Amino acid sequence: MPDLHETQLVVLGGGPGGYAAAFLAADRGMQVTLVDAGPRPGGVCLHTGCIPSKILLHAAEILASAEDAASWGLTFARPQIDLAMLRGKKDKIVDGLSAHLLDLCKRRQVTFITGRGKLTDSRTLEIEGGPQLRFQHCIVATGSVPIRLPAFDIGSRRVLDSADALKLEDIPSSLLIVGGGYIGLEMGTVYAALGSKITVVEMTGGLLPGVDNDLVRHLATRLQTRFTKILLNTKVEKIAEVDGGIRATFAGENLAENEAVFDKVLVAIGRRPNSANLGLDKAGVAVDERGFIKVDAQRRTSNPNIFAIGDVAGGPMLAHKASHEGKLAVMVLTGEPAVWEPRAIPAVVFTDPEIAWCGLTETDAKKEKREVKVGRYSWAASGRAATLGRSDGLTKILVDPTSDQVLGVGLVGPGAAELIAEGVVAVEMGAVSKDLALCIHPHPTLSETIGAAAETLHGLATDIFVRRAESRKRPGVKEPT
Repeated sequence: MPDLHETQLVVLGGGPGGYAAAFLAADRGMQVTLVDAGPRPGGVCLHTGCIPSKILLHAAEILASAEDAASWGLTFARPQIDLAMLRGKKDKIVDGLSAHLLDLCKRRQVTFITGRGKLTDSRTLEIEGGPQLRFQHCIVATGSVPIRLPAFDIGSRRVLDSADALKLEDIPSSLLIVGGGYIGLEMGTVYAALGSKITVVEMTGGLLPGVDNDLVRHLATRLQTRFTKILLNTKVEKIAEVDGGIRATFAGENLAENEAVFDKVLVAIGRRPNSANLGLDKAGVAVDERGFIKVDAQRRTSNPNIFAIGDVAGGPMLAHKASHEGKLAVMVLTGEPAVWEPRAIPAVVFTDPEIAWCGLTETDAKKEKREVKVGRYSWAASGRAATLGRSDGLTKILVDPTSDQVLGVGLVGPGAAELIAEGVVAVEMGAVSKDLALCIHPHPTLSETIGAAAETLHGLATDIFVRRAESRKRPGVKEPT
């Protein structure tokens, strides 16, 4: 029989949501045990997701900048890529961050246990090859895993998922990416910069399904020059390993050819909750038809002693959403009247250009048949964008037509990931767009585009011409013809 240990709180899953919850609970005086399958905390985000992908995307940005510099009269020799050194740089950064998290566990006296945990009843967690933990409370933060389809499970090392792609074992001469979502496009950006010929296949009519078209358009235009092919309204019906690669068979509209051979294939069709084999049924924890754990506004499951946060609890699969949920669950456990009610969870696609948005999108507004006013500011009018040679951007603000309250913000362009934070604050604080228009933004910066987009809604625009709406005409003033 495994040893039985007592703990006040066990957190199952050491990703951004899990360790955020464990650390806050320890800071508030709770006895905490953090359990994760990996040797160190960090989860998918740190080890096989957010962090390694952004390291490689930074390398891709350097390569792209060197290439773009030719238009400025700055010509560099063709970069020499030391793949082992790049891979080592990635691993060193990840190892450093994970070691820091392990050190924080020790400093906070959080017991960290490596192993796969499984609930055996409503108060007990059994760790494979380790002890049993008898707990008062549990937070499930097991995240998500890539979706796998039987048609692509052919047992070949040439077929990759996102974690495989981030290992950077080599640079394939040609790479087929199945799925035009953010994971596929980010990995395509990396491998295209490293020298792979990229073909993207997306079954819908556009890249990044669900993201507003006016934002995606700028990215799609640039990717047309970076990728070899982008096939929309197309499916990969089957793949097979052949001499020298993987043969893919396509079905779709206006295809020049219905099959081709690629060095490797990256399957990036989304992620699913990692809720299987956790013993949830034995603990009285309910899941929905897609495997997401059902939670209330305080992140409690159907078992009031057990909470669930992050990807496994549904909603946008984002690290920052998980970490906030983890802290909220601990606030509830320690007696605070906290509930989950964010107005704006920012989302970012770290391609080139970046896309970022928060709050209400135009796509959702149309689905909900909700009337909104939209202020748009093209980066073609931005002095700072011109100095960067990157006028291929757009900033837009969605507001309530009656109250002028900011409902959503969207951006596409270099640095959009950093700029969206102002939009998050505006939506969360219930600001009106005139607040943003009257805030003095530094010049020349890309942040000015947020204020400028708001100015278009109030007749204050300087660098672009906006035809005066009837409702804004000043009484007694004759409009120019």
